[in-house]
Amino acid sequence: MTTHVTKKPLKILFISDVYFPRINGVSTSIKTFVDQMKSIGHVVHLIAPDYMVGTQDEAWIKRIPARSIYFDPEDKLMKYGEAMKLLPELQAEKYDIIHVHTPFVAHYLGLKLAKILNIPCIETYHTFFEDYLHHYLPWVPKFMARGLARLISKQQCNAVDAIVAPSNPMLDVLRSYGVNVSAEVVPTGLQDHSFKEADGKAFRKKYGIALDRPMLLYVGRVAFEKNIDFLLGMAMVLSDERQDILLVVTGEGPAEASLHKLAKTFNIENNVKFLGYLDRNTELNACYQAADVFVFASKSETQGLVLLEAMAQGTPVVAIAELGTASILVEGEGALIAKENTLEFAEKVHQLIIYPEQRFELGKRAKEYALRKWTAKLQAERMVKFYTQLVAEHASNLSPSRMQLRHRAKQQTN
Repeated sequence: MTTHVTKKPLKILFISDVYFPRINGVSTSIKTFVDQMKSIGHVVHLIAPDYMVGTQDEAWIKRIPARSIYFDPEDKLMKYGEAMKLLPELQAEKYDIIHVHTPFVAHYLGLKLAKILNIPCIETYHTFFEDYLHHYLPWVPKFMARGLARLISKQQCNAVDAIVAPSNPMLDVLRSYGVNVSAEVVPTGLQDHSFKEADGKAFRKKYGIALDRPMLLYVGRVAFEKNIDFLLGMAMVLSDERQDILLVVTGEGPAEASLHKLAKTFNIENNVKFLGYLDRNTELNACYQAADVFVFASKSETQGLVLLEAMAQGTPVVAIAELGTASILVEGEGALIAKENTLEFAEKVHQLIIYPEQRFELGKRAKEYALRKWTAKLQAERMVKFYTQLVAEHASNLSPSRMQLRHRAKQQTN
């Protein structure tokens, strides 16, 4: 049966346990999709925690009082009861669909509201919790944490009407858990500002990095699951060949202290520079532009948006291609793919450092690749198409004729 897909503007309610000013991939993904959906005529609202810090353009956001999380001080936990006080206001909005972006309070709030409002509820599986949870519950044996993550993920994904995975490998993992609901693969795309020209030389001067110094770059949360310690080991190997090599690490997170200690242990304190968070609108593009090579070793990414951001600035990538990054990285299309071996990884980086013509050509192909396949507009249109299918299917399932058929079938089986 072919489902009719309506083209009328949709009214969409996003719900997330994280959003700006909390900086991470989920916040970036939400902002990217919202901007694009609004640009093509749809209405999007967001329910998110109140961090007690104002951000720009709050009119479309409903902030919920939240409590701190003792083992993760960067995040907040929305108060479910406070969120439910918004019910009369939410009922008046007449939303078409609810889109949940995180599996904590947001998940259960989304399910409850969808039931009351009688609209479909979908959820994006942004985070590979199987390779994440044990870092934050260190007292739980690793195999138990992994098993718990799989079980919770299966139950939550099967509880919603449909799921969105940022990559095919991530969807394959969810199917292996036993997730059987309708699904679509829709990665987060790059907004136009990711391709804007930036001044890498000015960035280097600002942070005291010599213009001729080989600069490697990592951008992202400084967390244990990001495998940044591997990059430090790679930098140590490279420093034997190039004493002036510099690995710049931007971002903040729980692994910072241990990485500073590791840099000291490796005796590469002069080869690593930690910059903290950089403003996405004013400095990040220049940071990508300043780097000679973008390096990435995380094996738990559901997508790996920072890889594409680097490519959009013409910066070649050397990375491990596992899970979500495997769906982005294509050997020679702006990237060199390495195994999780410090010597092999260092060799590929060194190759780009000593051969600037190869580095330039790979960077040129990186930008072309990002423009051709990974724009935010393309991905937002795919997401809206999925929404409209689900909304139409939900309406069809609730039509009087369909309800009568269900009622008759139930009577015949009794």
